[in-house]
Amino acid sequence: MTSREATAAQPPSAVSPEPVGLEQAEAALVENYARLVRIAYLVLPPSLGRNRRVLTAHSVAQRALPRNRAGGTQPGLPAQRTDESGGRARGAAGSVGYAFVRLRVLRAALAAGRPRRRWQLPRRAQLPPLFPHVWGLRLFPRSGGADELALDQALSALSSPARAAYVLRTLERLTDREVRGLLEEAGARDARAALAEADDLAVPSGSRDELLLESPEFDPCSLQARPTDLLRRRQHLRAALAAAAAVIVCGALLGVPGGGWGPDGAAAPPYARNPASEKALDPASLTKAPPGTWLASDRTDFSTWPARGNRTGDRELLRRALAVWARPGRTVQVSATLGTTSGPPPGPAQLLYAGEVDRAAVVLLYDGLRVVRYAEAKDGESGGAVLDFARTDGADATSATALVVGRTDGNVRYLTAPWVSGSRVLDLLRPTDGARPLHRTGDGVTDPVPSPVAASTCHTWSALELRTATGMEAPTATEGGSALPHLVTDLGELTPARLTYGNPAGQPRDVTGSAARASWARTVCHLSAVRSLGVRAVNSWHFATQPLPGGGGGSAAWVCTRAETWRGGGSRVMAHFQPPTGKPSAGKPSAEDVVAAQAGNSTACGPRAPRVLAGVLWKSRGGQWYVLAAGSPQVTSITASGGALGSVRGSLLALPAERGARAELDGRLADGEHLSALH
Repeated sequence: MTSREATAAQPPSAVSPEPVGLEQAEAALVENYARLVRIAYLVLPPSLGRNRRVLTAHSVAQRALPRNRAGGTQPGLPAQRTDESGGRARGAAGSVGYAFVRLRVLRAALAAGRPRRRWQLPRRAQLPPLFPHVWGLRLFPRSGGADELALDQALSALSSPARAAYVLRTLERLTDREVRGLLEEAGARDARAALAEADDLAVPSGSRDELLLESPEFDPCSLQARPTDLLRRRQHLRAALAAAAAVIVCGALLGVPGGGWGPDGAAAPPYARNPASEKALDPASLTKAPPGTWLASDRTDFSTWPARGNRTGDRELLRRALAVWARPGRTVQVSATLGTTSGPPPGPAQLLYAGEVDRAAVVLLYDGLRVVRYAEAKDGESGGAVLDFARTDGADATSATALVVGRTDGNVRYLTAPWVSGSRVLDLLRPTDGARPLHRTGDGVTDPVPSPVAASTCHTWSALELRTATGMEAPTATEGGSALPHLVTDLGELTPARLTYGNPAGQPRDVTGSAARASWARTVCHLSAVRSLGVRAVNSWHFATQPLPGGGGGSAAWVCTRAETWRGGGSRVMAHFQPPTGKPSAGKPSAEDVVAAQAGNSTACGPRAPRVLAGVLWKSRGGQWYVLAAGSPQVTSITASGGALGSVRGSLLALPAERGARAELDGRLADGEHLSALH
């Protein structure tokens, strides 16, 4: 029988029923402090590093005392062992008090080595120790020989319970049964597996492992000191000083008393204090155009709109709107059309509207270049807000006729200009239906109108028909001495887009005639491609009519649609090919209608270049494929190359082709200039 088997065969040690008092535990800790710290150091995970492992071992030992003075009995603690001569076993320096503090040290050391889940808070032993703590020095035990290094590497490969089993068996000379009981009391999940793992430890040959564990290599009380990284420490010190200075400065700025602005709602904290910015954000500095200014002003734009709404005198609402405009907080939903800045006002803004619209309190402001819409909950207590920006420089009597004041449940409400004398709503997809009267409040706010932006399909498209007061029409908005209504539609922005019809070489007119209504009915669904692009106006031009080849079938219409923006650039041009539908409702969109070509930032179909050339691959009723092309009246000849070869005098071309053919088109104008196809 081996010595280990003989030890394991001994009867279990008696369990001391005596209670452990605080004084008894403290005496055992002080007397055996070096041994308890060594046990903690050996059991702690080596991944902590030698410096932190030393400090954590001391912290674990120092926190082994019970918190209450009564202490308590500790069942399962092995009593003092004696050697074969009847004397005390080496290292077991004390009684029940030592066994008690040893158990607490072992429990804390094992807890430090347990893996932590992502959502689980770290245990106290897994955190860097607060005490003891050393600044500017790294502490570690003295280096041993080759045997000590080999044993340290072997212990590093074991789990924390296995290291504890090896230390208790070797350093404390406990039997396997006592080790198993002590590990279970300390919270080890599988003490038997820990003992088995400790059995497989490869001890350096020719050495006595119990003597190795008592060498200075594993003594956290006999230490060497070295400095930390001096350069990194200097950098960290400078960064800490800079951060502390920044915190002091920010705290001083935030602590500066306000100037009587009141609650700023969803605005972010103030970032500047100067007279100019404070004046721009003071509700008392808002400008208001007197009613009737537009009647005598040389300008007819948003600057002549009077302040309207039932809350124009609500200083708190206006203060929140201005503060959020200057510094929107995280809860503010900010949107701006392309090319529109979203910064604070350069000076005192003009108030256009302040009132309640559906379930919101709305404020419309104008700074000379932009219109800003601020909206919050009607009660003003939700904390969130909406802030929309739209560029409006260069507005005139026809483009400053309405602003979107509210959106709710797929509907939109407009605030109309003071020179609008009447409003009606019509469906552009029903060209034969008349317009319906649209009620407006005394402040000029319309009833809800279905917004085409909110619809996922194109079964209806609402447009607003606005009639202006006498004398406010542009020269092209009159016919026979009578005013014609302007047609605008919602494209998802603060400013609705004006719709016109006609040749851009002249002056496009408002959409009033049956031909214009029928053409727009087959084109308007394609306006979804220019939503939220800052569109100011869209013109539709029927530039050619082409007889279809292949045994009849009528004639197809070629229409060019040009969307111009408030910022000048970013225009969008689309050429539409619209074959005949053969149905009574010829004005409605057809599945055969296609966008033959489109381009961005192009001058085609505009006042600077009122000409266009476009082509399409089309299949006749007889199954023959053709390359069809059409140009505006300025085109005198068209040449096709690539997938179809041919040339024709005039502005219409039709060539047989194969399915999938891709032809290059080149047009010639009357002055000999070349005109490329729109693409």
